[in-house]
Amino acid sequence: MSAELLLAARGLTRRYRGSAGPALDRVDLGLTAGQRLAVVGESGAGKSTLTRLLLGLERPDGGEVTYRGRPVQPGRPSALRWFRRAVQVVPQDPGRSLNPRMRVGQAVAEPLRCLQVPGDHRARVAELLRAVGLDPDAAGRLPHEFSGGQRQRIALARALAPRPEVLIADEPVSALDAAVRLQVVELLRAVSDAEGVALLVVSHDLGVVTALCSDVVVLAAGRVVESGPVARVLTDPASREAHALVAAVPRLVLA
Repeated sequence: MSAELLLAARGLTRRYRGSAGPALDRVDLGLTAGQRLAVVGESGAGKSTLTRLLLGLERPDGGEVTYRGRPVQPGRPSALRWFRRAVQVVPQDPGRSLNPRMRVGQAVAEPLRCLQVPGDHRARVAELLRAVGLDPDAAGRLPHEFSGGQRQRIALARALAPRPEVLIADEPVSALDAAVRLQVVELLRAVSDAEGVALLVVSHDLGVVTALCSDVVVLAAGRVVESGPVARVLTDPASREAHALVAAVPRLVLA
């Protein structure tokens, strides 16, 4: 029995004024329940544009994004509340994403308040901090009191707060040093397994992709040039663009 399709892009096209060509050109992509899918490509390939469209932050010039078959269209925040509860983001730089004046407990609980999630928010925050390997007492402290790796754990706890079905991780370890990257990758993998959360990982780091994901989509010049299992695409790429990417991009060695 095939897994249920959650987040899907069909024929996504996006053009920006003044650009020579489209940032995205008829891109198709599908993320199923529990899947861990990577999107890779060189700078300018269209990864950031695709991420914004998948999150409903921009409107495509062609094609559509759906979640469980329901269209995802930019609009008032309240109109996308259902989608924000289902799809959350793990940021690239947790230091910039966390309000320096907001205590950790408030930051982790923020999605619960904004998305009007019922229940005991304080208990949920304590549960989440434990889940990411932090003491619940961290709730009373400020972000600057933590290391970069700990701040990424806090950002992950916040993303998990409304019990999403999908996490979109945009270069989730690029701001961290090598030793901490391994810890965060292992945590993302463990959380995905434990919670059954699907992951869409956008990354330049093919070591991260290999460690985290089962499948990969390769973008080049706004188009999907190759897709398939990570083990096949990154060891025996069929397209010229994927071959060049594998040859050029250094990998973080993850034991």
